[in-house]
Amino acid sequence: MKGVFTLLILLLGLSAISQVKIEGKITDTKGKPVGGVSITLKDTYDGATTDSLGNYSFLTTEKGKKILEASIIGYKPFEQEINLESAPMTLNISMKELVTELKAVVISAGSFVASDKNKGAVLSALDIVTTPSANGDVTSAFKSLPGTQQVGESEGLFVRGGSATESKIYMDGNLVNNFFYSSTPGIATRGRFNPFLFKGTIFSSGGYSALYGQALSSALILESKDLPEKTEADLALSVIGVGGGIQHLAKDKKSAWGISYNYTNLWLGFAINKQKQDFYQIPVYHQGDANFRIKTKNGGMIKYYGYISANKTGFRNADIDSAVLKNAFYLENLNTYQNINWRENFGVGWKITTGISFSTNKDDMNNELQDANNQKKVITNPSFYAFKNFKLNNSAQYAQARVVLDKKLNGLNVIRFGADYFYSKEKSTYTLYDGTKFTESVTDNLESVFAEADLFITNDLAAKVGGRVEHSAIVNKWNVAPRVSVAYKFRDNSQASFAYGLFYQNPERKYLPAVASLDFSRAAHYILQYQKISKDRTFRVEAFYKKYTDLYKTATSPTGREVATNNNGFGDAKGLEFFFRDKKTFKNVDYWISYSYLDTKRDYLNYPQAITPSFAANHTAAFVIKKFVLPWKTGFNVSYNFATGRPYYRFAYDNTQSKYVIADAGKTINYNSMSFSVNYLPKLGKTNAKSFIVWVLGINNVLGQNQVFNYNYNNAGTRKEAVTPPSKRFIYIGCFISFGIDRTQDAINNNL
Repeated sequence: MKGVFTLLILLLGLSAISQVKIEGKITDTKGKPVGGVSITLKDTYDGATTDSLGNYSFLTTEKGKKILEASIIGYKPFEQEINLESAPMTLNISMKELVTELKAVVISAGSFVASDKNKGAVLSALDIVTTPSANGDVTSAFKSLPGTQQVGESEGLFVRGGSATESKIYMDGNLVNNFFYSSTPGIATRGRFNPFLFKGTIFSSGGYSALYGQALSSALILESKDLPEKTEADLALSVIGVGGGIQHLAKDKKSAWGISYNYTNLWLGFAINKQKQDFYQIPVYHQGDANFRIKTKNGGMIKYYGYISANKTGFRNADIDSAVLKNAFYLENLNTYQNINWRENFGVGWKITTGISFSTNKDDMNNELQDANNQKKVITNPSFYAFKNFKLNNSAQYAQARVVLDKKLNGLNVIRFGADYFYSKEKSTYTLYDGTKFTESVTDNLESVFAEADLFITNDLAAKVGGRVEHSAIVNKWNVAPRVSVAYKFRDNSQASFAYGLFYQNPERKYLPAVASLDFSRAAHYILQYQKISKDRTFRVEAFYKKYTDLYKTATSPTGREVATNNNGFGDAKGLEFFFRDKKTFKNVDYWISYSYLDTKRDYLNYPQAITPSFAANHTAAFVIKKFVLPWKTGFNVSYNFATGRPYYRFAYDNTQSKYVIADAGKTINYNSMSFSVNYLPKLGKTNAKSFIVWVLGINNVLGQNQVFNYNYNNAGTRKEAVTPPSKRFIYIGCFISFGIDRTQDAINNNL
């Protein structure tokens, strides 16, 4: 027994002598220790885990050449061949942190992103419909974000000193040419599309992606939803109309189809909200749409969306040049939009997205000078009265084809490239008071190619680098538009970003055909941003400078139209913007504050010199607060919008100088508007029924504050008239019901 014990001691001693000690320290590429790293000899049980200081140490009896492995989630695995002999080994290791979507810096200079998948989401579809001042309109909701102007007499997004035509709107990558209902004099129309069509929104107030073009100021990029969660139907009843639809999901959950129809008649709405215009044709709208979604075998998606709308309206205003005459305006519009997209994965890391869209728009407008009895009057002396009687028939067709290829590289790095083709044809027939007709047609073919790369150097440093090349038949020239964005994340998870880009745009259709050859107008954007985003808070500040060159100047043609004559216009815009959203500080309260300072001047169109455009205010601000009272299942929402006065001008042609001069100028009063809404969410039917109902009461400009958007002048320039909203306030009452899915919790959670 004593011999056995002695033998065991000897064997243990020999084993200890034959063991080799391996030790060292593991750090990241910045020299910071990495704790919790698992380090082992491949195909053995020998190894250890690093402590909080990155140190490790273990013993092994292995000899010869072996592979040492080190691994931890979030870092690139490490392997190195070592040669084990009898001597201890010290091996310090540097591990490279992997770039992950959860940790990576977000390239966001100039852009507000709203998506269920994006941690920097700002406004969801439910945010849009519960923002009181938005009235359920996508673009109106974005007016509560910095960078936009509170323009109430015309539709569209006026961004950072740019006109509404300098902002373009895309759906699933394809341009929507008539996103808004057709314009009516002095009344802003709303967007045609339901916010709940979209699962993601990118509002780029500057420095947007090279995948898009023909917008000097901004791009609003909308991504439609994929398959619904399950089959559902909805019904809407309100003071302005009725509507309903169905989304049907196949049993295998690989395809779906849907249809909807909405009828809008503003008779009851106008009875509740007295209008300053005399509507002899109450606005009536018929709108229908259809869609289908098909999931492919490789995880791709085919999506189709089709839309048709018909509407008409007519109203009278007092004629500014007379004490007794009236101007009667009438509009009929027919609009269609078709959009089909195919997204597919193929090969290793490749994705292709193709899309085709086609749209038409037809406007039939009629304007009459009428007497006190609403009878047409043709007055030829003075002659300007006669020209108030006219007809304008405009028809347009637009088409786009698009292909984008994405290649995923290592980590989050992606390179994408593709091409666009746009076709447009617009024809206008203008009929004068005496029956004389002028017909004009403008056709454009625009081709573009683009490429862009997302480069994630580390989790803290990333860049987006790209460029776009375009050729337009209208200007018969090429442009080259480089764009770059860089972002760096700090240790507290805040980040700084910088963006630069060149942006080009064709002249507006209403100034064509031109009397001389033209070039693209151009804007250069410089944007510097700092932001910090957490689960319940968003803080963001952004400074920008925008330089305009080659803007279009206009003159009056022999037919009395304003037409583009040259590219001698110029201008700039600079400013500072602030945004803060907080869902944490106050229980069950969500609020955001935005502020914009804008300093802009431009010389374009018939401007006699570089001046601040009439749509631009120096200071704009918005405050939105939402509180959901859970026991009552009721949400209370308040918004307050403010803007300093906007400039207004009267231009008069000076024959002695042979140019336009400023005959009168001033500033409007400050813009103030407080809006309020209540959303009540009772249960519908049985407790376990999959249904959702919400009652909505909304009041715009609840305090009835005076608002002046601009001024109109009479022909002699001796009288001016304020351009004001159609009514002091607008009261909305509606009920929305969905069957198939109970979305009560969605509405509640969004406001908690």
